[in-house]
Amino acid sequence: MSTSIAASAVANQQAQTQLAVAAKIAKFNAASERSVVDLVNAAQANLEAVTSSAGPGKGAVLDISV
Repeated sequence: MSTSIAASAVANQQAQTQLAVAAKIAKFNAASERSVVDLVNAAQANLEAVTSSAGPGKGAVLDISV
């Protein structure tokens, strides 16, 4: 009977370790995804700033049809 208690304690410890590792991986993935979102948002803001700062007659579509 003491062997089954010891085996159960070891299995419980392994499960706790696996949950801790899974939580750290999930947290790392969320941080990585947040960094990508921040990067895309910064690129979008930069693009908007560049396109809105063009002077008159610049950056617009030019119709060259006859």
